[in-house]
Amino acid sequence: MNHDRLNRRDFLKGFGASVAATTLASCAVSANRAPQGLPQMAAEVEPIIDPQTLEKPNLTIGYVPVNDCAPFAIAWEKGFFRKYGLNVKLSREASWATSRDGVIFGRLDASPVVSGAVTNARIGAEGARHAPMCAAMTIHRHGNAMTMNRAMWESGIRPWHEYKGDLEAFGRDFRRYFEGLPSDQRIWAVVLSSAIYEYFIRYVSAAAGVDPLSEFRVIIVPPPQMVTNMRIGAMQAYMVAEPWNTRAIRGNEGIGFTFAQGKEVWRGHPDRLLAVMEPFINENPKTYRSLVKAMIEACQYCSKPENRAEVAKIITGRSFTGARPKTCKTPPLITPDNLPSLPECATKFTGPGIIGEYNYGGFDSKDRTIAAADTTIFYDFPTDLPTPANAHSTFLWRSQSLWLMTQAARWGQIREIPANADELTKKAWRSDLYREIAAEMGINCPSEDYKVEPATVFIDQKGFDPSDPVGYLKSFEIRADRPKPFYLS
Repeated sequence: MNHDRLNRRDFLKGFGASVAATTLASCAVSANRAPQGLPQMAAEVEPIIDPQTLEKPNLTIGYVPVNDCAPFAIAWEKGFFRKYGLNVKLSREASWATSRDGVIFGRLDASPVVSGAVTNARIGAEGARHAPMCAAMTIHRHGNAMTMNRAMWESGIRPWHEYKGDLEAFGRDFRRYFEGLPSDQRIWAVVLSSAIYEYFIRYVSAAAGVDPLSEFRVIIVPPPQMVTNMRIGAMQAYMVAEPWNTRAIRGNEGIGFTFAQGKEVWRGHPDRLLAVMEPFINENPKTYRSLVKAMIEACQYCSKPENRAEVAKIITGRSFTGARPKTCKTPPLITPDNLPSLPECATKFTGPGIIGEYNYGGFDSKDRTIAAADTTIFYDFPTDLPTPANAHSTFLWRSQSLWLMTQAARWGQIREIPANADELTKKAWRSDLYREIAAEMGINCPSEDYKVEPATVFIDQKGFDPSDPVGYLKSFEIRADRPKPFYLS
């Protein structure tokens, strides 16, 4: 097996050129597909905050066409933005990079970002722009998965839950498959460099005894382009938010299967954060409070079981994910009037991740559908997930930002965990602000910013104690800075 260290920067640069035309086309389409004109239902909502009392009532907010745009779609459609005095223009972003950079460079006032982007903007990790980015809330937890191609299935790899926790057995299957490939075909795709999806695929590989720093490469592909790129053989596996894993199984038969949901790597992990720049908070404190309140209410709405089928239908609209089967007869424009009459097939792609009837797929005609309330967590945690008192999904624990720093250091994106890691985390993950805003809404929050992640929530049964992030990092045998053996002749 070739163990030569692959040049990450050169590969990303080269691959970027190969997908540039597709990405640019995506940008052009996205610019015209964001919802236009306030829906009638939203327009009829009576504001409880006078827009004239806000520093900046007119906001441009980004979103990406994946399932986690749901709270933004609901805040728009149901009038939560208007309720809190905001006049919002939604901007459909082509990728997670444009969503992040739109906030950094001021094109967007706020936007969701992949978990890790806010932390890494503060520490200047490789692939992340160094900027004073902040977040006071999550948009959702879970809702993502790893998809592998048919060749990986035929080599003997199966969904993770069928290994029943046996990492060694998975490692044997995983290694056998990659040993049969030339080095230039050992490729995983993720949606953003230096973020939680990249950390997850490296974490799983290393836990199974396969060194991701030498055994395969990681490339960046926007979510809507994942299935197409797998179909043409650009990568063997990818990790992305729904519905782009389900799309490889339903409606694109023969493309891939779900190896694992992200919740099987780290149950309870934050997926998307609502990002803004620090000056935005300082200059527009009232506006920011209105924005967070609107998004909290939207997340609460998405969380209710009785609303999830409706939410799954709303985000199939062309303005949001556009993920509706071509064979399913639906109106070109989804409105409150025709929403109840949409056929069940309309949510073929968006439903599994939102409603929780999740199909892992496969190529043996076996039904691998699993019903689970935590497939995507918008606000209410499932009762069997260990959490502190008053916990809810939109609350940010700063300890989880520290975990992200350990992974940035583990994979060589920063030289070491910063000596002032706690200070940087405090500036980036504003749980202090969230508590103040939530209190104004009558919402109780956890009293601590840091919590231990028990071993039971990680795929390798290895817990995380935020009081010793350096010790945690050094406990991993496979990492970028591990001592290299040498021999004297």
